[in-house]
Amino acid sequence: MEDSSPRSGRSTFVWLVGASQLVGLASVVLTGVWMGHYRGGFAWDGSPQEFNLHPLCMVLGLVFLQGDAILVYRIFRSESKRNVKMLHGIIHFLALVISIVGFVAVFDFHRAAKIPDMYSLHSWCGMATMILFCVQWVMGLVFFLFPVASSWIRALYLPIHVFCGLVLLVMAVGTSLLGITEKLLFSIMPTYSKFVPEGVLANTLGILLVVFGVLLGYLITREEYRRPPNPEEEALSVHFKTLTEGGSPSTP
Repeated sequence: MEDSSPRSGRSTFVWLVGASQLVGLASVVLTGVWMGHYRGGFAWDGSPQEFNLHPLCMVLGLVFLQGDAILVYRIFRSESKRNVKMLHGIIHFLALVISIVGFVAVFDFHRAAKIPDMYSLHSWCGMATMILFCVQWVMGLVFFLFPVASSWIRALYLPIHVFCGLVLLVMAVGTSLLGITEKLLFSIMPTYSKFVPEGVLANTLGILLVVFGVLLGYLITREEYRRPPNPEEEALSVHFKTLTEGGSPSTP
């Protein structure tokens, strides 16, 4: 009887992680179907088909892969912290590369079509998200993956890093929703209100992105799903506490 609650918690965690991955992958697939089937496919020639790479790359990179990069700390709670850090950084790097491809695609299309840049709320929020994402990745690299700062500075920055990761996920989902609405209004505004298949598919994509963000937010913020501290992390915590109280690590 004593083990039933922990077992139930683990089972719920597994189901929630599985659901988040299904929803996230469905979001990527629906974006590909929307751009591939309804918007003419993909290319790299300055045409509208090049623009189609933008939503696909942003949903894959800034939403799905970024969310999974955060989630690895919950999934691999018993693995070596160093290995999990490496996985976290690699997935974030893939997300960064894919997102940059998406950004280049939209600006290249705008230049070819002589469309102004950076005039909509979607573009402002997207640029802010991308800049913060790049800063977050670089800071994580120099503070945690290949640390150049002292342990007490890393301990001070860690809560900020975690908070910014959650903020970025919210910003990425919110910016995607703005982009979906903007694309629909530009593409099918005369028929959008008639529940045409393309509009229904795109709205469904938006709902899936919200569900993915909610599931990730729940998994990341629940205390019982947090990574338990290992002896190395506890030693670092004691070291930081000793320094901030004015002593030294060797003080009894």
